[in-house]
Amino acid sequence: MLPQEIVRKKRDGQPLSKADIAAFVTGLSKGSFSEGQVAALAMAVFLNGMERDEAVALTLAMRDSGTVLDWSDLPGPVTDKHSTGGVGDNVSLMLAPIVAACGAYVPMISGRGLGHTGGTLDKMDAIPGYVSQPDKALFRKVVREVGCAIIGQTADLAPADKRFYAIRDVTATVESIPLITASILSKKLAAGLQSLVLDVKAGNGAFMATTKGAVALASSLVEVANGAGLPTTALITDMNQPLASAAGNAVEVANAVDFLTGRFRDARLEEVTLALAAEMLMSSGIAGTQKDGLAMARNALNNGRAADVFGRMVAALGGPRDFVENHAKYLPRAAVVRPVKAREAGFVTAIRSRDIGIAVVALGGGRTRPEDAIDHSVGITALLPIRAEVARGETLAIVHAANEDQAAAAEAAVLDAYTLGDARPRAGKTVLRRVTP
Repeated sequence: MLPQEIVRKKRDGQPLSKADIAAFVTGLSKGSFSEGQVAALAMAVFLNGMERDEAVALTLAMRDSGTVLDWSDLPGPVTDKHSTGGVGDNVSLMLAPIVAACGAYVPMISGRGLGHTGGTLDKMDAIPGYVSQPDKALFRKVVREVGCAIIGQTADLAPADKRFYAIRDVTATVESIPLITASILSKKLAAGLQSLVLDVKAGNGAFMATTKGAVALASSLVEVANGAGLPTTALITDMNQPLASAAGNAVEVANAVDFLTGRFRDARLEEVTLALAAEMLMSSGIAGTQKDGLAMARNALNNGRAADVFGRMVAALGGPRDFVENHAKYLPRAAVVRPVKAREAGFVTAIRSRDIGIAVVALGGGRTRPEDAIDHSVGITALLPIRAEVARGETLAIVHAANEDQAAAAEAAVLDAYTLGDARPRAGKTVLRRVTP
């Protein structure tokens, strides 16, 4: 098929056939579609959309462009979660071991940071010795023996998506819902999952700023995933403030260990983590109801089994064997630690979460170019949540920086991101909605 004829069909608003889509994905993989032709088709989809069957065909074709993992030899259900990204979103670090401690297997293939949002893989790389991109043999061994493994995408999983995304990234076509859907799900389907739960964020720290936009994305993901044979549900969760009280890499790992061991748990983070765990346990068939799943997840967390699973996963993938007990000894520390003092007294009424994420990137905790190295030690901790009361001169947050200049810039960014008022605002919902097929 001529590439330009496939582009023409979508340009004119016609649906693409399975054969059209298969030819396009083959062209992506083999390079027979030029970058200009790929970009033109991406823009045509961005402007004209895709029907459900088209999105399903694109998802399956990109899944089949590389290796598809098979976990049928495992004695239990295989499940995973995907988040659309936020600030202070370290849920995966607790969620995978909680669900594994309840009897499911969680081969969690995660990504690096994107824009102002942190990446799970970057967080795991803060742990000395941890092999975040193991070979398949080690990955399978850890999943089987420990119950979960948090690793990065390998080059042979959905390789067509990698090229497609790189071109979309520089042609202003990233925000297309059907293309986001196919990109996310092709990798999850290639991971060989038997069920999937999505955490779709809505708010000023999310890629989808409105609940309406988040529901549209979640509905597309759920419909296409189920159409492709992967049982999937989604939760819409609030991202109008950082989820954890820490944003960064090492600082979010420390926050996760404190969460697992019970030393400290942010209330909203706990609510989202346990809600997703319950959803995963239901979708995988381990729990019959949400109430049962919630009880199982909370029990695995509170009795220490989840912390034990996390520690064994870290050790099995090359990290310190006593990491959970002594994480402060191993995680990198920033040279400068500076408290951010409130300029006035009041209640926290709003936080521009995206600005907090950008401040972390500016500290060196994220990337402005794909090849950039990350400083895992930097970040922001002790972030006060909305509704907190603060006196003038009290700490709003603590900046961890490489030098005084970066610390000063981050301090100014945090102060600008926080809005204080005279009255405590009403408590908002954290889990906004559940989306099912």
